[in-house]
Amino acid sequence: MLQVSNIAENRDAYIKALKKRNFDAEELFDQVLELDETRRATQTKLDDTLASSNQLSKEIGLLFKTGEHQKANLLKEKTGKLKEESKELSEKLSKAIEELQALLYTIPNIPHESVPAGKSEEDNEEVYREGDIPKLAEGALPHWELAKKYDIIDFELGNKVTGAGFPVYKGKGARLQRALIAWFLDKATEAGYTEFQLPLMVNEASGYGTGQLPDKEGQMYHVTADDLYLIPTAEVPITNMFRDNLMTEDDFPVKCTGYTPCFRREAGSYGAHVRGLNRLHQFDKVEIVRLEKPENSYAALDDMVAHIKCLLQELKLPYRILRLCGGDLGFTSALTYDFEVFSTAQDRWLEISSVSNFETFQANRLKLRYKDKENKKELVHTLNGSALALPRVLAGILENYQTENGIEIPEVLKPYCGFDRID
Repeated sequence: MLQVSNIAENRDAYIKALKKRNFDAEELFDQVLELDETRRATQTKLDDTLASSNQLSKEIGLLFKTGEHQKANLLKEKTGKLKEESKELSEKLSKAIEELQALLYTIPNIPHESVPAGKSEEDNEEVYREGDIPKLAEGALPHWELAKKYDIIDFELGNKVTGAGFPVYKGKGARLQRALIAWFLDKATEAGYTEFQLPLMVNEASGYGTGQLPDKEGQMYHVTADDLYLIPTAEVPITNMFRDNLMTEDDFPVKCTGYTPCFRREAGSYGAHVRGLNRLHQFDKVEIVRLEKPENSYAALDDMVAHIKCLLQELKLPYRILRLCGGDLGFTSALTYDFEVFSTAQDRWLEISSVSNFETFQANRLKLRYKDKENKKELVHTLNGSALALPRVLAGILENYQTENGIEIPEVLKPYCGFDRID
């Protein structure tokens, strides 16, 4: 969430920057600033009214002590009117704060200066590519056919038990899934991230804190009886562990990782591009999250990108990195890099990670601050990335490592799997 003070100071620059998102902020900004002026004027009047009421109360006490009851009773009438006025002002203030907050929730983050303008994913900018695309034998299969052939993932059984988008992993498929999770976590802890085991449901405050609410409310599974939400990513519980915290400079950097199942209601269209593991309602993911001082956050983002590159290099999967354009940038993000793995059998790129810097956007919602060297309170920068989301990584491994005699296991995963091939 943007800070009102920053909107006031940078109004024209922010309006221009948000045009990269195809978002017209001019009218909203005017409403925000008008509401904030109302809020501040009302707060000042309320403070003055309460101060007058308190002063009169002291005078009334003294008058009663000196026996001047008539004067005291006259002043009591004035305090009664002041109390009624302060009540009305309190209600007006609460309404202004509520309306201001609701408006601020509708405004996306300011894109970083390096974000290209654009309307959709087609306008994203490729910034890096690595790895050779393997040449598969004639008749190579997509992963959903391989899963059926080797009986390692059962999509129909998942549909029977729950519904579409909830696959059942079996035998070596389940072992490979578990191997990937363990390896991703080990690589993260080797890189200095502290591992957490996290709740899979969060409260409404947590959803608002990281920006899933109200923007993505329709995409989250809502447990209505308890007003809890199934997490769409481990970013939500990890980042919210620090909600309302006041940190010190000695606390940085904060580096966290966690494995969780993730749940997303997002409706999928039909066709090969969403078949099999390409789009699921439940999937596994290892997340990395960082809290940084503002001046260090973009170096931290580069470090997170390098970490994810290392994972894909060791898996020997061909991949590319895209800098998302304004039109494809997430609501809360200032800058996002997407990683995509090439699926040779499907002849297409599959997104397998997003790594983002939210700058102060989440921290302002979270009331997450730190004291600098001058003892001044400043907002923290928050970052997160998938390292990695499993379904499409698994799809890429199955398709790119397939041979006429079975599916080879990447060398780094063999000690975790306990087998060298799926056949």
